Amino acid sequence: MTRTFDPVIRELRDMLLQMGSRSEAIIEKSFRALEKRDRKLADEVITDDLEIDRLDVEIDSAILQALALNAPVAGDLREVFGIKMIATDLERVGDLARNIAKSARRSAERTPLATPPTLEEMARSAIDQLRRALDAYARSDVEAARAVLDDDDRVDAQEDEIIVQELTEIANDSEVAPQAVDLILVAKNLERVADHATNIAEDVILIAEARNIKHASKLGAVS
Repeated sequence: MTRTFDPVIRELRDMLLQMGSRSEAIIEKSFRALEKRDRKLADEVITDDLEIDRLDVEIDSAILQALALNAPVAGDLREVFGIKMIATDLERVGDLARNIAKSARRSAERTPLATPPTLEEMARSAIDQLRRALDAYARSDVEAARAVLDDDDRVDAQEDEIIVQELTEIANDSEVAPQAVDLILVAKNLERVADHATNIAEDVILIAEARNIKHASKLGAVS
């Protein structure tokens, strides 16, 4: 027998995956704008983010309506709760893409400074983590979600390497300081993208296993 809440979950999942697809695309576009020093592409990111915000608001509205008109069971409530948390992470990914686009716009007006290979690798790593986390959600694949969690340290190490590289550039030539600082800011934004991918992977596990593993390592150490 078809459950009355199933169509509601399907609609929410479809909106969330659409939001996820746009979030992947906007991060890729923002970094492309930086690499190409393309102000027009950077401006497009600002517009693209509005669509992500719109989907976030639509998901909020659909969740409130669903909870008001239906009586979801525990598993449904977990999924709805997880969808809301993932949507919040994706909305923030859009904000991070805007930040990168702003750095790209400033870069386009300054003397070029080569994009460090490590930053390119970091962008690929962060985007890959986000894509795999969303894939894990789409397939309800807990093992894939755990694999995303295992990769979190790689992006952190890349960020540290970029900061050291750019501080060295500034020490050698103070005139490149504005460009180098922007590259550090981009690295920090990409690290936050990876953090949000980690959050999404944790939410996949919460939905599938009813187990909250957020901050598990720190809380476990305390206890």
